[in-house]
Amino acid sequence: MKTYWTEVPSPVGKIRIFADEDALTYVDISGECPRPKGNPARNDVLRKAEKQFAEYFAGKREEFDLPLSFEGTEFQKKVWKALQRIPFGQTRTYGQIAKSLKSPAASRAVGTACGRNPLSIVIPCHRVVGSNGSLTGFGGGLAMKEWLLKHEGLSL
Repeated sequence: MKTYWTEVPSPVGKIRIFADEDALTYVDISGECPRPKGNPARNDVLRKAEKQFAEYFAGKREEFDLPLSFEGTEFQKKVWKALQRIPFGQTRTYGQIAKSLKSPAASRAVGTACGRNPLSIVIPCHRVVGSNGSLTGFGGGLAMKEWLLKHEGLSL
């Protein structure tokens, strides 16, 4: 299956997004994903994603409405689905996510799943904080996580 990609400008730096014919497949916020060979190639999924990222960063969108495709373990998929239920401008702790999945002892596993989230920002792992409310790991760095949370109206 063909991979399409483009770079989206944002207040937190360039974000590279990837899609197949049907869905968004990866969001690179760290800049660590190797740039594909050749020029960017867009499709309808990426055009829709570009528009929604622009709206999000302009403060005009609180949720993304995109077809998503991601691979992971069953537990990771459950975590990523739980992250999608965290409302804009709110946070949850790793422990709260674990409890919501009926696995109260799985806080670390939730953290690991957040770290492997292939669709950062779209699946809002930046809304997950430590048990004391502290900012913890984020693929784009803690400064980006802080910016995203402030952008969503949280005072840290």
